[in-house]
Amino acid sequence: METVIYSTFITLGIFMNRILLLITLFLSCLSLPATASDFELTSEKVADDVYALIGEIGPRTKENEALNNTMGFVITDEGVVLVGSGATESGAKLIEKAIAKVTDKPIKQLINIGAQDHHWMGNSYFASKKIPIMALAGTVRSQKNHTDDHLARLKKVLGQAINKEKVAYADTVIKGKDHRFEVGGKTFELKFLGASHFSDDAVLWLPQEKVIFAGDMVFNDRMLGIHPFTDVKAWNDTFKKMASMKPKFVIPGHGHAGGLEKAQKDTGDYLNWLVTEVSKSVEDWEGLADVTERLEENNPFTYLKFYEGWNGKNISRTYLQFENK
Repeated sequence: METVIYSTFITLGIFMNRILLLITLFLSCLSLPATASDFELTSEKVADDVYALIGEIGPRTKENEALNNTMGFVITDEGVVLVGSGATESGAKLIEKAIAKVTDKPIKQLINIGAQDHHWMGNSYFASKKIPIMALAGTVRSQKNHTDDHLARLKKVLGQAINKEKVAYADTVIKGKDHRFEVGGKTFELKFLGASHFSDDAVLWLPQEKVIFAGDMVFNDRMLGIHPFTDVKAWNDTFKKMASMKPKFVIPGHGHAGGLEKAQKDTGDYLNWLVTEVSKSVEDWEGLADVTERLEENNPFTYLKFYEGWNGKNISRTYLQFENK
């Protein structure tokens, strides 16, 4: 009898261990990060036939193919006009997949408005499919100037796979600062309004719909970043030019699309605050540590994502720019 009971306990113990193992495996699967194949861009309808493609609001990762930015597309009678191509060929395929969920029309034209990697380094995938790529000459120049830096940065995120990436620039390079064209009954205006996040970033304006693809001139939902090469005062002036166009909808370079009032709140007001406050501090001979501490107190922009990582850095870089002028 004792032997039977002992054997039963052993069997029950083995059974319970297996159950616990299965539960553990199940829970660990729930907590696993998304793989690249799991990540998807979100299509956000902005106006009739106009969509934003929303990537990760958070940091760029291997899982999201460095697509922590916003792009978009317009559906015309002839096909799709795509704005932005992602950072890699794999990212470009995710863009293509997201568009296919909205329309079965082919991509007829790709427009590059940004110089940062995740807005154009997926060009090679679309170029291999014979899709024409258009950009202003200044934007292409800025892309070329930063290509090596972009590849090095992407390598830190994506690993050795980035070494296999091909780099393709626009095959239709527009001289000047303004180019009006039509595709499938819709009018587009490719414009350079002035320096912003990068010195030669452009915008794509849809005059009939009053929608602007603002690129990295506008950061919604998260705090913008000032790079050492970013001209802060010029960016502030450029934003004001964009606002004077009175767009009904703004598709940013990061974050969700929205009206001009959202872009003004999340980007325009912050730039104006930064320029005004830091200019005053430099004129008053206020030290960098003091101005940073002062501007961190009761700061009106703490609601923006990545505030803690970027605000102090932005103040410091703006201060040094203004001090050296």
